[in-house]
Amino acid sequence: MIASSQTTRPLDHLVLPVSDLATARSRYEALGFTVAPRGEHPFGTENACVFFKGGTFLEPLGVADREIAEREARVGNVFVGRDQAYRFRRGQDGFSAIVMGSEDADRDDAAFAEAGLSAGRMLSFSRKFKTPAGEEGEAAFKLAFAADPRAPDAYFFTCQRINVPAVDRTALETHANGVVGIREIIAVEENPSDFQYLLQEIAGTRDVDAHSFGISADAANARLTILTPAGLEAYFGAKVEGRERGIHLTAIIFTVADLSACQAHVARSGIATRTSGNRLIVDRAAGQGAIFIFEEA
Repeated sequence: MIASSQTTRPLDHLVLPVSDLATARSRYEALGFTVAPRGEHPFGTENACVFFKGGTFLEPLGVADREIAEREARVGNVFVGRDQAYRFRRGQDGFSAIVMGSEDADRDDAAFAEAGLSAGRMLSFSRKFKTPAGEEGEAAFKLAFAADPRAPDAYFFTCQRINVPAVDRTALETHANGVVGIREIIAVEENPSDFQYLLQEIAGTRDVDAHSFGISADAANARLTILTPAGLEAYFGAKVEGRERGIHLTAIIFTVADLSACQAHVARSGIATRTSGNRLIVDRAAGQGAIFIFEEA
């Protein structure tokens, strides 16, 4: 297995398609997240990210220019092509991709190809970055894509940060709900072990924890878990929408400094929540395509 020869990968960010950024921003801010100013990609998509300490973030992803995006998809831009395919199959609000950090995207691309998991050609691009205080910089990236053809509604890529803007993101990494980072990502599939090899390759580890409701692998800074539908219901009281085979990215578990304070903040916004053990759960809504789960550190 190629992943055994490399360092365990860190989680970089999560891609969450949205119908429009204004709706997503309103939803995230009501939940107590600080949302970055709008960013635009050179291939027709746009985002408004939510950053956390340690470098991870959420990427609510919108379509800024449909004509450009469709043209890019036709010429083989995997990022845009996968986004369009997801929206066609699953709707405008969802959770489409897990992105891992990388120091060498070219090596990752070769590894994915050798493992039979390549999702297409690499992508290099840059975009402007701006903080709420008005600091500006240019971020540049190189991406290597992976996917399993049995799971058309989820894909993965590694992200090598070629240029990181020298700006202060402290304000963007501070959230009124007390979230300090991403703890775990939950996917759902009827038989999780069918995707064990993919999970190992993405996380960059041989070590997999198999349990009665699924499998988990620890990336360098977060846990990746695939649960059965029964596991999702047992742990989080949620049911799968439909029963199509393949990985469906479903939930994100956040670490919060104080769960009761987080719950009080969300309640003041009038957003419905529920609890399961020591977890606060917010179900999907317009602008929020995944189940959000808050757990105390």
